Amino acid sequence: MSDPLQIKRLLRRPQFLAAAKGVSEARGAVVIQRLERGDGSAHIGVGFTATRKVGGAVVRNRAKRRLREAARLMIGQHGRPGSDYVFIARMGTADRPWDRLLDDVKSTLTRLATPKTERADRPSNPRASSGQDDRIP
Repeated sequence: MSDPLQIKRLLRRPQFLAAAKGVSEARGAVVIQRLERGDGSAHIGVGFTATRKVGGAVVRNRAKRRLREAARLMIGQHGRPGSDYVFIARMGTADRPWDRLLDDVKSTLTRLATPKTERADRPSNPRASSGQDDRIP
């Protein structure tokens, strides 16, 4: 029988700064930073933040509450054990429709879970890889 996945909160500033040195992805109303800890522990660390650009205290708190709930629903399925994640609220996080916010979180976590070598094989901008530029007559 396997142990249930343990999720711990990131609470200290150094933990957030360390996660900022890892990889990050932005989708819609959320930015997620991921750091592979490499300490042998299988738990997942999760932290949440919102800058003043998002809005006043009420809006920032609402955005973080929504991110906490989205993370609670998605991190167990799409998070990688042994990693720390920092969820950063963006301008539309507090007002984004719930299904779209969940989709943003899910796609970002999925993207972060794929190894960087697999991501390097895919073109970053599918339109640019077509070889045609519509602006040139």
